[in-house]
Amino acid sequence: MSIRDWPDGERPREKLLARGASALSDAELLAVFLGSGRRGQSAVDLGRGLLNDAGSLKALLDTPDRRPGIGTVARCRLLGALELGRRYLDAELRSGETLGDPAASARYLKARLGGYPYEVFGCLFLDNRHRVLAFEELFRGSIDGASVHPREVVRRCLAHNAAAVIFAHNHPSGVAEPSAADRAITLRLREALEFIDVRLLDHFVIGHGTPTSLAQRGWI
Repeated sequence: MSIRDWPDGERPREKLLARGASALSDAELLAVFLGSGRRGQSAVDLGRGLLNDAGSLKALLDTPDRRPGIGTVARCRLLGALELGRRYLDAELRSGETLGDPAASARYLKARLGGYPYEVFGCLFLDNRHRVLAFEELFRGSIDGASVHPREVVRRCLAHNAAAVIFAHNHPSGVAEPSAADRAITLRLREALEFIDVRLLDHFVIGHGTPTSLAQRGWI
């Protein structure tokens, strides 16, 4: 049965407008972006099938370009929606308020870096009141590592006139336990930043679940 034949209150778009996006299931939200299904299959049915094949909504959205059944238009819509979400978080974080809650920065950094299938090292640049100046992805690597160059980190801190920084990198394996190499580069970066009077506030390791804070472990 086509979605057009469903009662108005059950159609994903009408349901979203009447009751809000939170009222929709994952498959129904996907249907809104997919736009249409395939022969003999509604957009909601297609969404359910994609979720089942991927195993989870996160796995699906991490790699929409690798999923059969998602056409070019739908893929562009999903990738665009993800980027809009990231930019919304960006705008929220740059609202001018002091970044005093480590959990807020951890959530933001997980949203920015958690979906990559390869390792990415990023930095939040802060002013002397710990307000966000910018976020940059500084280094990209492979599935099991990324080369981090203190000289480049120092250069970007000076470019933003940062007074403090928060580092983050993801572990594509999903295990957020800091490695010996993570701890070693954190200390190297802290020492390099001390020469230009920039404080290292934290370094988060992003994986499944809550990001791991090296500051909370006492390693900064």
